[in-house]
Amino acid sequence: MNPLVRPFRALRPRPEHASAVIAPPYDVVSYEEALALAAGRPSSFLHISRPEIDLPAGTDPHADEVYARGAANLAALVERGVLERDPSPGFYAYRLETGSHRQTGIALTASVAAYEANRVRRHELTRPDKETDRVRNIEALNAETGPVLCAHRADPAVKKILDAACSGAPLLSVEGQHAVTHSIWRIDAPDAVAALGDALNALEALYIADGHHRSAAAARVAAARRGKKRDAGASHEFFLAVTFPDDELEILSYNRIVTSLNGMEPQALIERLAGSFSIERADAPVKPEASASFGMYLAGAWYRLTLRRALLPHNDPVAELDVSLLSQHVIEPLLGITDQRTDPRIGFVGGIRGLSELEQHVDSGRAAVAFALYPTRVDQLMAVADANALMPPKSTWFEPKLADGLLTHVLD
Repeated sequence: MNPLVRPFRALRPRPEHASAVIAPPYDVVSYEEALALAAGRPSSFLHISRPEIDLPAGTDPHADEVYARGAANLAALVERGVLERDPSPGFYAYRLETGSHRQTGIALTASVAAYEANRVRRHELTRPDKETDRVRNIEALNAETGPVLCAHRADPAVKKILDAACSGAPLLSVEGQHAVTHSIWRIDAPDAVAALGDALNALEALYIADGHHRSAAAARVAAARRGKKRDAGASHEFFLAVTFPDDELEILSYNRIVTSLNGMEPQALIERLAGSFSIERADAPVKPEASASFGMYLAGAWYRLTLRRALLPHNDPVAELDVSLLSQHVIEPLLGITDQRTDPRIGFVGGIRGLSELEQHVDSGRAAVAFALYPTRVDQLMAVADANALMPPKSTWFEPKLADGLLTHVLD
């Protein structure tokens, strides 16, 4: 059996530069946000992941000069000694802490062959244009800079090695966006590397949680570089990932806003909802506390919607998702939106922004109605991936998020 993962020689910031380098993932900030976050921070990794901020305003972010600028900025950080590369392959314990939540995973490189064989399992469709952007980014940098967030079923052997690795002082520890502390320990002792590699390669599968476009792009780069014959040991046959045990990952809700009521007045929508839901008006914002329950903000008021038990599906991992239940009973039949990937009437709001964000959309007139959902569970994600099925768009919002810039996989 081909290996699932292997250690790698990370390109990373020297510890004293980590706070100057750390950046949020390239795809969670707008151009304006990236520009503001990088202001006065010449070593910010946003100059590599979003290099259009260093070019004239209005520059096409997919222009050749943007990718070239990113490569030049990366080379400059290496030349200045801000980034250095570890001398030998290793794994890296990667811990995220925010408030009372803590999760500890392993940074590694995952096998493209395992990805192609569905041992690195996915649950989302990708867009070719977004894939191509990441392909061009990888090729320009000759490196993979944004780790794919993965999950694995909690394993005692893996946890034992990680606990030992994290017993000492971290290689670096730095605060990133949203007051998340990122701590990294290098695991490079030969016995520990071998033991962790054996434990990880014995796992049935890794599950992509966030980073489907990065992993798909890495597979495209590998296919282009290998030509007619695969070199199983080549660096391009592996991609950068961090995997966490499923019992430590946290998924927040991914809420919905809709700009129109499909020709209905608010009261008419409530009357039609009564056919499938029990409806209760609430005096405060409704954060669902169980599956098949939804908060709805409409015409300045909150309602709790609970799907009637007789309508609950069984033995279908996709249909059982709350995002699917809302689509089947509200978004499609009542609001007339059949393709949530392309219909401009629907928008998505990550749960980290809070229920007040939903109120603001509706109260401002930018939306006609908003829905708060119960979060998708990690075991539901795994069940969908195990069934080789696809989740609806915007089903999961993982928080906290990995940072860009702390670990980079160089393609030798």
